[in-house]
Amino acid sequence: MDLEARSLLPNVKAVLLAKLREYKSDLNNLKSEVKRIASGNLNPAARDQLLESGMADALTASADQRSRLMMTTERLNQTSDRIKDSRRTMLETEELGVSILQDLHSQRQALLHGNNTLHGVDDNIGKSKRILTAMSRRMSRNKWIVGIIIAVLIIAIALILYFKLAK
Repeated sequence: MDLEARSLLPNVKAVLLAKLREYKSDLNNLKSEVKRIASGNLNPAARDQLLESGMADALTASADQRSRLMMTTERLNQTSDRIKDSRRTMLETEELGVSILQDLHSQRQALLHGNNTLHGVDDNIGKSKRILTAMSRRMSRNKWIVGIIIAVLIIAIALILYFKLAK
């Protein structure tokens, strides 16, 4: 932190360095208090102050710490259960998503197959229409040809009868 504070602008640098000195002095005070407490030369008043700042009875402090620890453990267990439930729900959702994607893929394949079949049928209908149109034209043409042949035969018969009767 000291290096970062020194690399900043001068107006910000002075404020941060002052705070840093204050924090360092607080840290040194706390370290010295921990050493004093760890040395074992504690009087009963200091011990009571250490055990929950002013609680008269060490057993009460211990029971209070134990109850807080139990509550914290219970909350941790509840949170773990919620995480497990969330994970299970996430896995179920993922499986459902995969299933839906597979269904969509199979439906897509069915639609593509149906589309290809429909295009094939459309092509066949187009060919059939052209064939029927050609057949209709041939039929009309054949009717005209037969009609002309009948007309020519009738005219030929009429001419033959006319010349035979006229002789």
